[in-house]
Amino acid sequence: MSSLIRLRISAHDAHYAGGLVDGAKMLNLFGDVATELLIRSDGDEGLFVAYDRVEFLAPVHAGDYIEASGRIVSLGRSSRKMVFEARKVIASTGSATQPSAADVLAEPVIVCRAAGTCVVPVDCQRIAR
Repeated sequence: MSSLIRLRISAHDAHYAGGLVDGAKMLNLFGDVATELLIRSDGDEGLFVAYDRVEFLAPVHAGDYIEASGRIVSLGRSSRKMVFEARKVIASTGSATQPSAADVLAEPVIVCRAAGTCVVPVDCQRIAR
């Protein structure tokens, strides 16, 4: 089972000079992906309990389009291990003379990878296995 969301990073998301976005924004997206996966798997949003690994691999800027995806790789009685990846598919050019310019990337750029664990308490699981 997998989930994919795509969104434009807004100027409001920029936290550092040059329109650079805080890496925590990618973790926020992974949380949304995890929530969808848990709803599809168990009929409940569950709880994100831990990241086992997080790798920030490339910068993200305001105006970029990011695809965040994830999948469940292991099911326990109440735990769900997941892996995530965020890819930049459109990049703002950062042009001072044309600030609205952007390029569709021929190949997506992986900006972040992570692995984590979510839990859906047994009494909240609504979908039988």
